[in-house]
Amino acid sequence: MKAKKNLLIVGDRVLIDPDNTMDRTTSGLYLPQTVKEKEKVIGGRVMKTGPGYVIHDSTIPDEPWSYGDKKELKYIPLQANEGDYAIFLKDVSVEIEFEGKKYLIVPHSAILALVSTEITE
Repeated sequence: MKAKKNLLIVGDRVLIDPDNTMDRTTSGLYLPQTVKEKEKVIGGRVMKTGPGYVIHDSTIPDEPWSYGDKKELKYIPLQANEGDYAIFLKDVSVEIEFEGKKYLIVPHSAILALVSTEITE
């Protein structure tokens, strides 16, 4: 029996596969680590997104133990979609390793721009 791991992104966070081609110049020379660390803005492919921003339901009391039914949460969806290319602030990202690959988890508010590909006829 095989177990498959599933990475679940929560809230307003986005899982990004960082663009590794940004560590080279246009002529193909590799940049040293000190130069890459100084960069404030980087890019990468959006792999997964969280459900979005939670909408506060005023009918639910502030104390979770004061009501019997667990209500379903409602969310405002994020602009980022899987497959988009995101340009974001590097300082607020958190690096993780999942199944041998490095990813960045970024709050949606740190994304500056999205490049999405649309197929047209």
